[in-house]
Amino acid sequence: MKWKIKKECLETIKEAAKELHPREFLALLSVGKENIIEEFVLLPQMTYGKRHATFNIYMAPIDYSIVGTVHSHPSGNPYPSEGDLYTFRKHGKIHIIIAYPYDDFSWKAYDYNGNEVEVEVV
Repeated sequence: MKWKIKKECLETIKEAAKELHPREFLALLSVGKENIIEEFVLLPQMTYGKRHATFNIYMAPIDYSIVGTVHSHPSGNPYPSEGDLYTFRKHGKIHIIIAYPYDDFSWKAYDYNGNEVEVEVV
C-alpha cells in the first residue's frame, strides 16, 4: 500500500512537536479518502515526557479511520526504539517518528513491523 500525508497535516505535526520540545509529542493518525493521512487525533489523558509519551487506548474513539501513530523524538534520532516497535505492532499499520529539529528532513515512517516505508506528501 502506498501511503500519503497531506502537507497541512505534516506541518501541524511539526509545529506540535516543536511546541512540546523537549518533551515527546504523541497522537494517532487518521486517514480520509484514498488512504491519505489527513489529521491526527489527541486523546484525553495523554502523557508527554522527556523520554516517553503514552496514551490510554481505552480513551480512543471507535473510529476505523485511525491507522497508526505519530510521535516525536527530541533526541534527534528518527529510528524506533524497542518500546516504539511494541507500540507499532499493537496500534496500527503506519507510524511516523519526527525527530528534532522537526523539519521536512527529520521524519521517517514505518509499518507495524518497524520497516521503513515511503510516505508521499501531497
